[in-house]
Amino acid sequence: MTGAHATWQPTDIKPHTPRTSLDRNHIAQLDHSYRLEEVAKVVGMSALFVRKTTGQKEFLTPQHVLHLLDLDAFKETIVPRSKVISYLTTTHNAVQERNFIPNPPNYDLRLGNALDLIGTIPTSTVQCAITSTPYWGTRIYEDPQATPWADGEICPYGLEQTPEGFIRHTTEVMDSLAQVITDDGSIWWNVMDSFNTRTQIRNSAAEALRAMEGKDDRKWEEHFLRRYSAGHSYLKDGEQCLIPALIAERASQIGLYVKSIITWAKRSTLPEPHNSRVSRGLEYVIHITKTRTPKFDKRIYLTADKQYGGRDESYEAEKLSDVWVLNTSTGGNGHGAQFPTALPGRCIALSTEPGDLVLDPFVGSGNSGLAALHHGCSFLGFDISQTYLSIAKDRLETATRYLNY
Repeated sequence: MTGAHATWQPTDIKPHTPRTSLDRNHIAQLDHSYRLEEVAKVVGMSALFVRKTTGQKEFLTPQHVLHLLDLDAFKETIVPRSKVISYLTTTHNAVQERNFIPNPPNYDLRLGNALDLIGTIPTSTVQCAITSTPYWGTRIYEDPQATPWADGEICPYGLEQTPEGFIRHTTEVMDSLAQVITDDGSIWWNVMDSFNTRTQIRNSAAEALRAMEGKDDRKWEEHFLRRYSAGHSYLKDGEQCLIPALIAERASQIGLYVKSIITWAKRSTLPEPHNSRVSRGLEYVIHITKTRTPKFDKRIYLTADKQYGGRDESYEAEKLSDVWVLNTSTGGNGHGAQFPTALPGRCIALSTEPGDLVLDPFVGSGNSGLAALHHGCSFLGFDISQTYLSIAKDRLETATRYLNY
């Protein structure tokens, strides 16, 4: 993600899939070389596979890349196929100054775009990254900004014109996080799926509930922001987008390990007025690592405080499985879509030790920070919204006094 951030001008989401293709004549004239590991990541192949396919060990030419793009093994990751060469050329020339020093021992909150700030953190600094990002086409958050992404789209995160754009942008953030995670660290990614439906995009779950109860009499054209369903290259009206599974697949394709896709079975959900499908009562937490054997201790599940990720004996067995039964958040503290403290609490407890650094690049109202402090970790939180950051600061400051830091 590069370039300046502008004030966001509301734009309805109309899922038009761009019709672009490779410019082979342009590629044939290029005189560049690209690091093999960077190419592998952007073409969705392992470095070993790329070496065997091209016969090269460290660097590839544009012609090598073009050959990889023509293989059946090619998988889109951060940018679409037509933009791979331009992306590689841009990243090849980019220089990042990783001079950000977190301010331990308690917490540090910074205002700004997540990718911009992550890119300033020294590599292998963060033990655990835990976040619940905006979900695609679901909410209008406070203080949105029009952000330029590597694939060329300019929009706030979560308000892309297609679910594919959202998945690409998510992969871009994951790749940036992978640079700052320690070798035995973990990334925990909470996400819910979306349906390709015509819908009003609301500010909060409470607003959606009022509409379901018939308390919102606005007409379609009177809503601030709307999402349409027609125009996608294959998704049909009313079809599930499969976003969580595709995010997990992209993590694997950029060289990370997908350790688990955990089902968060929520004990209370909004009613959904649909008669052609079951109602949703779950979200997903994707556990992603850089190595096969990260820092991980399941024993804490049986001993931790239930509010901060310990076992809920009323619903959960002694054996920690990939189905977590946790309460939903009340949605208070001025944020309309926050996860409960128990969710980041469990993730942090399983994958850190006291004194480790935890990062949430979309900190919202600060529940992940509360969980990190409870487990004796230092916390670093980013948010593009000053409104949310102020809420998080007040809550974390109260927590530090309560914990006698």
